[in-house]
Amino acid sequence: MSDFTRCRPARRFPRWRGATLGLSLLATVAHAQVPAAPTDTTLRKYQTLPGAPPKPWYRGKLVRATIVPAALIGYGISVVDDHGWYSSYDAKRDIQRNFPNFNNHLDDYLQWAPYLELGAVLAFGVESRNDRVNLALILAKSEAIMLGSVYIIKVSTGHLRPDGSDYRSFPSGHTAQAFLAASIVHTELRDKSPWYGVGAYTLATTVGAFRMLNNKHWEADVFAGAGMGILSAHLAYLSHRHRWGRHPADRPGIGLAPPKPTKGEWQLSPTILPGGGFGALVSWRAK
Repeated sequence: MSDFTRCRPARRFPRWRGATLGLSLLATVAHAQVPAAPTDTTLRKYQTLPGAPPKPWYRGKLVRATIVPAALIGYGISVVDDHGWYSSYDAKRDIQRNFPNFNNHLDDYLQWAPYLELGAVLAFGVESRNDRVNLALILAKSEAIMLGSVYIIKVSTGHLRPDGSDYRSFPSGHTAQAFLAASIVHTELRDKSPWYGVGAYTLATTVGAFRMLNNKHWEADVFAGAGMGILSAHLAYLSHRHRWGRHPADRPGIGLAPPKPTKGEWQLSPTILPGGGFGALVSWRAK
């Protein structure tokens, strides 16, 4: 056999097969770089994160939402009339002795002051925990819960006011309104600064004190009203699923959901494959 026959050149790899192989390999690599679709970010205020270990019952969302209101309402019930270690009668006697001529109407306006604080802060560009649509829905829901429950209890108990004006003393509606608004201010702005909540609860406490100084409510009414206001706000948050507008997790630095994946762009460019064949390079680059 001749040397020419033994030294035949090797068979070349078909160009179209090389292009096809290159495209399939590069497309597979590019596909692996595409992040998975974002998970559902429909969270509630006290919702347990997916995959988190179960918490004991005393650390559950319902317990956390009701423990403070239950303590306030329970104390108010315990000091009705002349009951308790410092009863409503004792409180009235001390107030009348130290502030015999106290009379103003500031409590009629201060009950809305926490809402004014929230509106002013939002107007200056501070982002609340919820967007405007969800915040409006939470406000409407909490007001409905508070007004309905306070009215039903007032009518059911028929308790005489300290000034004898009517039989709708328990609980204090003014105090409930003030503490409901303060609780919403605290929840919406606590991630920005705790002092927003401190200011709101200070205003609410002032309303409760004025209701007693003006001889419109007993001590029991004020404590129970504060608990009703906070409880109404917490129940509104517990039952809200953020189905309208943007969820707080969609905003930078707010919420507990993972951030959304960055958008990218695809690129297609010709290339030469090993063996001299022509192919195409498919790539994905994040912006």
